[in-house]
Amino acid sequence: MPLHSPERDNMRRLIAPSILVTVFLVPALSLTNTSDSHPLDGSVGTQTIHVDALRGVVSIQDNNVLSEWDGVMDYKNDLLAAKLFSKMACVLAKMDPAAFPSLDDITQALGKQASGHYLPTRGLTYTVLPSRIKNLAQYGVPIKDLCRAVPTYFARQQKEGTALTMDPDSCSELQLLPFMGLSICGEIPGL
Repeated sequence: MPLHSPERDNMRRLIAPSILVTVFLVPALSLTNTSDSHPLDGSVGTQTIHVDALRGVVSIQDNNVLSEWDGVMDYKNDLLAAKLFSKMACVLAKMDPAAFPSLDDITQALGKQASGHYLPTRGLTYTVLPSRIKNLAQYGVPIKDLCRAVPTYFARQQKEGTALTMDPDSCSELQLLPFMGLSICGEIPGL
């Protein structure tokens, strides 16, 4: 068989572009946003954030020595859990979807962390209720794991414009990324 047959030349012309497309397409596909199926990790300031869009869960670890806390935001069940290290307790509250940043907002904030462009700051206040949660398993594994081994209490969001009748010194101030502040107020029973 001759070295330069017409069939072999045609085959080479077909294979070369295929290899070229594969070489250039595979890296391009790897740069697409896969946060819907794969976790996204990032950090902002003292916070380490893990976004699992598939499960609808954001995990936060804040190592700020003045307000160290860990949190879980469960978007599928609209739940917020915050483990307050200063009080050695967990607080569980319903998230108001209109007031909290969406999963996309958080993902975008992690992507924009170097540029410094963030959403405006919002603040919410929660009041700790005296009822202790006995069965954490009903709220899902991320919340159960977060609040394991510490007492966990419900908290209720204060309506905007209502006066807080609690001692302001009983409040724990939390910052969720750079654009949302949370105050969790009230005495933790038994502490």
